[in-house]
Amino acid sequence: MTAAPTRTSATFLPPVMEARRWISGVSFPPERPLINVSQAAPVAPPPAPLVAAMAEALERTETHLYGPVLGLPSLRARIAADWSAIYGGTIRESQVAITAGCNQAFCATLAALTGEGDEVILPTPWYFNHKMWLDMTGVRAVALPCEADFLPDPERAATLITDRTRAIVLVTPNNPTGREYPPELIAAFRDLCRDRGLRLIVDETYKDFHSATGAPHDLFTDPDWDDTLVQLYSFSKAYRLTGHRTGAIVTSPALLAEIEKFQDTVAICAPQLGQIAALWGMENLGEWLAGERVEILTRRAAMEAEADRLAQAGWQLHSVGAYFAYLSQGMGVSSAELAPDLVRRAGVLMLPGTMFMPVSDASGQGQMRVAFANLDSAGIAGLVDRLVAL
Repeated sequence: MTAAPTRTSATFLPPVMEARRWISGVSFPPERPLINVSQAAPVAPPPAPLVAAMAEALERTETHLYGPVLGLPSLRARIAADWSAIYGGTIRESQVAITAGCNQAFCATLAALTGEGDEVILPTPWYFNHKMWLDMTGVRAVALPCEADFLPDPERAATLITDRTRAIVLVTPNNPTGREYPPELIAAFRDLCRDRGLRLIVDETYKDFHSATGAPHDLFTDPDWDDTLVQLYSFSKAYRLTGHRTGAIVTSPALLAEIEKFQDTVAICAPQLGQIAALWGMENLGEWLAGERVEILTRRAAMEAEADRLAQAGWQLHSVGAYFAYLSQGMGVSSAELAPDLVRRAGVLMLPGTMFMPVSDASGQGQMRVAFANLDSAGIAGLVDRLVAL
């Protein structure tokens, strides 16, 4: 008997997990250890003072209990205050919700905005988990191809809008390309969405590592920002809380009331310990986080400095930013074949562009993503050494 299609069978296997299977059975000698640039996740624990604060929190009974569905009021209020200062706008506690990571923030938002058969526009290369969620919920992901600069075009997006379109999603700094979207481009998408009655979802998971010193956009300065904007955020990168699953949604109270239904059903509340840690980090780790940003920007500069050496070996560096670099390779085979081969030939684990593109878009076959954030400058040079040696 043939099994009936299920929600999960509508999409592909998790790319990061698939890539990890490529290293199974492969030995990496001490003189050439595996260089893993497949995932943008901190590999170090949170800073020691934060770990100590978390240990103290574990002694409190309320840490182990259910919390408010939309998050701890103190954390929501702190986000509202800090975001208002950073972006130069007015954000209220009632416009903030806490989720179990940014992926859940996306899922909750789309559950509140879409029904089966609706459409959401995703610039490509897209973040694969966004595509996977749309697949599993019966929502059509409409690809908005980006050109050589990897910036989405609002005029091109306008031609893709139908009566089933519900939202446009932007990720900036971008995953997978690293590209930072200019403020005027983000504003143009806001204007398009407002004019067409859509929501603009802006995923700013990597905003703490933006190269600009000021606000990355001015959308919150609009007094009516919450009629269109949904901002998503993650504390995973800022404070190394990946395993504690703490993210945020900033949008209208009316939309959060719908999102609350999803949250209560799926998670009841975000993990209490992660929320306590995020608040403590916001209150105490400003200087530390500024140092983390400087280090990431230093690694970004090291990656950019390798552009010529990569080019001489047939690799084109398209963009670099936050945690990611995006490359084209000239090996004469699809990146889907090259990526697992790199594990064996070079001891390098990275993801092929085919994981970030529709099957129908052949450009992904020549592209690769490098999540370089866990490599220092010497490690980046070593990575390029191996790619050049091919």
